[in-house]
Amino acid sequence: MKIRSFIEKYEKKERQPINIIVLDENKQWIGGIHAEVYWNWLEINDFWLKKEYRGEGIGKELLELTEKIAKEKGAEKALLTTFEFQARTFYEMKGYKVVGEIKDYPPGSSYFTMVKSLSMGKQ
Repeated sequence: MKIRSFIEKYEKKERQPINIIVLDENKQWIGGIHAEVYWNWLEINDFWLKKEYRGEGIGKELLELTEKIAKEKGAEKALLTTFEFQARTFYEMKGYKVVGEIKDYPPGSSYFTMVKSLSMGKQ
């Protein structure tokens, strides 16, 4: 079946995972990122950092490392989603732009799709 062969090609051969865990001095998880590179895109699926470690530059460093690895794997653009009450401002400061919004999801807030060019000099 043609549909199946298309799906298998892109899901099995093209997906390149990026998984990074951040540990504290006691080797306890304090953050991490799970992303994939496929179709020349970096898709960030999960990105978290314990509240007490935010604002110390760890998130910035983790995101930059992920983007660097993704570029080495051939990514030219990055894609992620976030809620209004999560990290929209953080991502905007790192060069991500809102390209889609679902308003009132959850009620009283919004859900955003954001992208960033990973190529030098392009936005």
